[in-house]
Amino acid sequence: MRPPSVPEPVRLTLPGEAVRPCRLVTLGPSPTLADLETAYMARGEALLACDAARRLAVATLMAERAAQAVAEGSNRQKLP
Repeated sequence: MRPPSVPEPVRLTLPGEAVRPCRLVTLGPSPTLADLETAYMARGEALLACDAARRLAVATLMAERAAQAVAEGSNRQKLP
């Protein structure tokens, strides 16, 4: 008897935001107080964007695993 075919694993493509490196704002030589304040605000914005990208990557991974579990469960049900 031939073994049942095994389906290809479910693979989702990560959105570009999830794979792009996080931006890190740095100060140049001899920064002024205005440079420091600007960098402080830019770092806060970068942290929010990086955290959102991380959450997006985790959500994509969880969706991929859930889809894989459904696919594996439907295959198990079809076996005699």
